[in-house]
Amino acid sequence: MSVAPAPLHDAVDEARRVLAAAAGLRIRLLGGLAIAVSLPHDPLLPRTYNDIDFITARGEGPKAVKLFDDLGYVGDHQFNGLNGHRRLLFYDTHNDRRVDVFVGRFEMSHAWPLENRLTVTEGTIPLSDLLLTKLQIFALNEKDQRDIVNLLHGHKLAEEDAGGINVRYVAELCAGDWGLWRTATGNLERARAALPRFGLVQQDEALVTSRLDDVRKRIDAEPKSRKWKLRARVGERVQWYEEPEEVG
Repeated sequence: MSVAPAPLHDAVDEARRVLAAAAGLRIRLLGGLAIAVSLPHDPLLPRTYNDIDFITARGEGPKAVKLFDDLGYVGDHQFNGLNGHRRLLFYDTHNDRRVDVFVGRFEMSHAWPLENRLTVTEGTIPLSDLLLTKLQIFALNEKDQRDIVNLLHGHKLAEEDAGGINVRYVAELCAGDWGLWRTATGNLERARAALPRFGLVQQDEALVTSRLDDVRKRIDAEPKSRKWKLRARVGERVQWYEEPEEVG
């Protein structure tokens, strides 16, 4: 009886090991680790990574379960049995780490379908979606701010996925969803205000500031949908974000 190899201690190396083993499976890395993997150089603001997050397509759940079983993970059988159509949990007992696999749709403070974006890029979800997964967090923390800075420092802005961070896509999603717009633009402001405390060299801080401002300008310039305008009338009198569920 063969024994599955233990997950690697370094989270970035382990994420790459999972992706290498997942050939043929529509599964992509997301979260802070995905940003680190996407960068052409070491992150400007290093941080620790406690968990690993992926997203896979609907119908690929059973293949994902087998993948993580084969790679030495322990599945949360009760949670997966009840929620496997939308989310799966696995545990790395060697490194006290958790793997969270979204199925078909990313859902936290806000949600948008990502399934049709899983073949746009290799390894991670597209850079624009990576940025949005951070900008959509209502309770943004310092690790999330570091991720935003790292992503914007490491990649230029573009009007399509192939060229960099697709700000046209970001702007279009925000123009159709007032709640996402409200949280995302607020977080752009928070990230900008937080920059001085990271002690970056002037050139790096100026680059990130410029890109934060350019993302905001592109969002502001995008014509807003009728749905957006109707929801804007209500404003913050009604909660516009979801409270992420605690799982595991």
